[in-house]
Amino acid sequence: MAHVPVALVDLLTRHVPTDDKEREDLARMRRFATSLEAPFSRAQGEAHFTGSAVVVDAAGGRVAMLHHAKLKRWLQPGGHAEAGDAGDMEATALREAREETGCRVHLHPTAPRPLDVDVHVIPARKDEPEHCHLDVRYLVVAEDPEALAHDPAESFGIQWLGWDEALTRADEAPLRRMLLKAREALRAGGAA
Repeated sequence: MAHVPVALVDLLTRHVPTDDKEREDLARMRRFATSLEAPFSRAQGEAHFTGSAVVVDAAGGRVAMLHHAKLKRWLQPGGHAEAGDAGDMEATALREAREETGCRVHLHPTAPRPLDVDVHVIPARKDEPEHCHLDVRYLVVAEDPEALAHDPAESFGIQWLGWDEALTRADEAPLRRMLLKAREALRAGGAA
């Protein structure tokens, strides 16, 4: 019997999806949250939870996108949960945002938490089989956007982009959906 992470189940219960893909993904994530033996462990072969962040500057006019080294795509910062995150997806998203941007960050005060959820397949590589990332996504504000820097082990580069350019680089519908939600949350709640 899997240990049921109550905080994760509650988080997923409260989230309101905005399209059919997100609705289907949320249902899968809810099932995985209660069935996986170790939902936050990357050793969990079939799927595991990850956290990511749409990182914006304080004015909300720019978004940080990184060119992912392994996937060779423009994406938001994010990655695997670690033991120190204690199963807190917000902590995972914030830590990953700090590590992958070099900026001090905080959660946007009025954006939905989470902003978005997505299940995506990670292709097999020599050291791991194909598996699913169960990604919980947040809107995060960089307190020091001039500190933007990338980790060469993780990405080919990172850039501040205007919303139109970020949406142009978004090569799949769930990534565009997340960016559009972030932009709308900023318009509704103001920059932070």
